[in-house]
Amino acid sequence: MSYTFHKITSLGFDDAIGQTTAALKERGFGILTEIDVTQTFKNKLDVDFRNYRILGACNPSFALQALEVENKIGAMLPCSVIVQELPDGTVEVAAIDPVASMQAIGNPELDAISRQVQALLKETVESLPAD
Repeated sequence: MSYTFHKITSLGFDDAIGQTTAALKERGFGILTEIDVTQTFKNKLDVDFRNYRILGACNPSFALQALEVENKIGAMLPCSVIVQELPDGTVEVAAIDPVASMQAIGNPELDAISRQVQALLKETVESLPAD
């Protein structure tokens, strides 16, 4: 089973971040964290790395439902969505598949919640323009 949904987009890196963020917002997600991996590697390791950003996306209503079912689920939140520039210059957007990640917990009550979040994240990635 794949653990992400991903798509190569025709967007440039910065536009992909903007449109991904907007598409997530349309589906009830906010961005709680944004990690600039490129800048972090440069600052901490003095390594030049391709454009790579991790967006921590959260849909509060689904997060609440999940926390009510499994009190330690916060260790797996928020949902990670990455935007990266591949070595050939194309840009890829990938989102975690919450169904795949929730299998590790083994709580069947999380199944319906994770499937709803899965559908929204999949819609988000699919809504972006293809390369």
